[in-house]
Amino acid sequence: MSNEIVKHVAALDLGQSQNDSFIVGRLSIPKRVVLFKLMCDIGFALAAAPLILFFSLALLILNPVLNPGPLFFSQYRMGKNERRFRIWKFRTMLACEHTLRAHDAQVEVHRITKFGCFVRQSRIDELPNFFNVLLGDMSVVGPRADAWDHAVVHIKTIPHYAHRFRLRPGITGLAQIRGGYADTTDAICRKARLDRIYVERFNLRLELHIILQTIRVMATGFGAK
Repeated sequence: MSNEIVKHVAALDLGQSQNDSFIVGRLSIPKRVVLFKLMCDIGFALAAAPLILFFSLALLILNPVLNPGPLFFSQYRMGKNERRFRIWKFRTMLACEHTLRAHDAQVEVHRITKFGCFVRQSRIDELPNFFNVLLGDMSVVGPRADAWDHAVVHIKTIPHYAHRFRLRPGITGLAQIRGGYADTTDAICRKARLDRIYVERFNLRLELHIILQTIRVMATGFGAK
């Protein structure tokens, strides 16, 4: 495990200052906080592996009847330092020729199956994101990772939007639990402000608050579409 931690720390692409802190953009984060967050990410991802296997098997059985199509959905997203990565999720929408809506278009709710709606509201569709955590693309808690083509536009037009790229994107985050799903300009601006607050006030107490509130969100289905 210690070797894995060293590899992931190297993948974070952080500078280290003389006062035993990591420099992220203009942020100075204590080294122990970064390492603790990293170990939590790895621990959560490993703990999620049996759940991913269980739901993969369950969906393989149920999807042909309730949600016909492939098991997984993948899409390019913009991550830390504006790097592109491929995110993985359980598919919840009917397949179509185009896989990405326009940046200013609302979510295509007519393509979400009834069973897919349940999977989205319970956040089961997000479980494969833990593969991205293990790969070092994402963290359990962090800013929202938007579709690459959308982010390319938003970074030029949405105030505060670029701040999110100073940290790895998260499966959950302050914007996710407070802002819900964002498919309008006003909602995207609101989530950009929340992401900036998270980045600039980053600390372990905030991380814990977000994780606890995520449980409430999963129980209520808040913000899902």
